[in-house]
Amino acid sequence: MEMLSLKQELKNNSYPGRGIVIGRSADGKSAVTAYFIMGRSENSRNRIFVEDGEGIRTEAFDPAKLVDPSLIIYAPVRVLDEHTIVTNGDQTDTVYEGYKKGLTFEQSLRSREFEPDAPNYTPRISGVLDVKDGHFSYMLSILKSDCGRASQCVRYTFEYSDAVNGEGRFIHTYQGDGSPLPSFEGEPKRISVPDDIDEFTELLWTNLNQDNKVSLFVRYIDIETGKYETRILNKNA
Repeated sequence: MEMLSLKQELKNNSYPGRGIVIGRSADGKSAVTAYFIMGRSENSRNRIFVEDGEGIRTEAFDPAKLVDPSLIIYAPVRVLDEHTIVTNGDQTDTVYEGYKKGLTFEQSLRSREFEPDAPNYTPRISGVLDVKDGHFSYMLSILKSDCGRASQCVRYTFEYSDAVNGEGRFIHTYQGDGSPLPSFEGEPKRISVPDDIDEFTELLWTNLNQDNKVSLFVRYIDIETGKYETRILNKNA
């Protein structure tokens, strides 16, 4: 698979929607993840990321302007033991509770499907980083409608059992802007991951569309110790 420029992937797409990046830093020391949200409506843009325990949640920047919280207020990131769960909706909780019951990532997501926001039927994208005893592996999932059919959900899971130094995968909800919004297609994109968290945060935030970007979360987890650094940027600040 061709190594793509994450900078160009973002810069050349005015509306990738919500996106997840997972990979390993070039020096091999850090498990890396990033999650961003974008918005076209006032309701979608009226959000910020806030820390919530070891994870984050979305929150209305101006509560008075919040119209419908059902698909925009959720916990994108939660941590359970060695699992760091990152998703674009309340399926974060589904995976978290599934792990507590002994289910796998894939098994947990079988109870969910794409979002009920016709005619877009926004895909649910999810990822999990497993960091334990100096080892790092990860998985990504997308649940999407089959060619825009409301009655058909297709499920894809991608497993990366031995994360490669300096490489990651990028998955997002939409191919680009449109009406209805076209769902992401194909495998998660292969991209490079730098060593420095601030460099990576700057790359992502600078190249997300200025009008549509809303919030960004980036985390680097030390694979040996499990300690992590986090960056959160909000357009509404």
